Amino acid sequence: MRGQCRSRGYRLASAWLAGCALVAILGTASDAVSTEDRHAGYYYPAVSSSEIYHSRAETLRDSDRNRRVGFVTGVTAGQTERPYAPITAMYAKGTEAEKLILIGLQNGPLDTLFRARAVLAMLTATARTTAVFRDLDPQAHYTFLDLLKLLGFTQITVSDGRTWAHQIEIQ
Repeated sequence: MRGQCRSRGYRLASAWLAGCALVAILGTASDAVSTEDRHAGYYYPAVSSSEIYHSRAETLRDSDRNRRVGFVTGVTAGQTERPYAPITAMYAKGTEAEKLILIGLQNGPLDTLFRARAVLAMLTATARTTAVFRDLDPQAHYTFLDLLKLLGFTQITVSDGRTWAHQIEIQ
């Protein structure tokens, strides 16, 4: 009996030490993730969900930081010319402006991930009206996320600006 108790005690101690090591490793890993996304907590809440989008498009050869910043500037200028307040703010971040951020400015339009996807679908419809998009995709297969890939964006983060953020990696 005594040998079994020692063996059981040894296993419990080993399990406890393994658990402590796992907590230490996972704690370090989560810190690395949170420091990697330095925009979380400043522009939007911590990312609560994510996905990978496999684009049907290839990045255009002449897509660079200037083109991405110009795209965001153009969209923002178009929003401010409307007779009503914009429902979202769009901006590019990252050393090469490769990360697009879309934040809800009002309660309602981006309150859920489903509504955010609807806004992305509306942006797809808007993008398809442009001459350049029609030339690149005459059969209208590309989405707004494909347009982002064409421009060289590698990620978009969508958030209601209050409670959640969803990040899409564009490959």
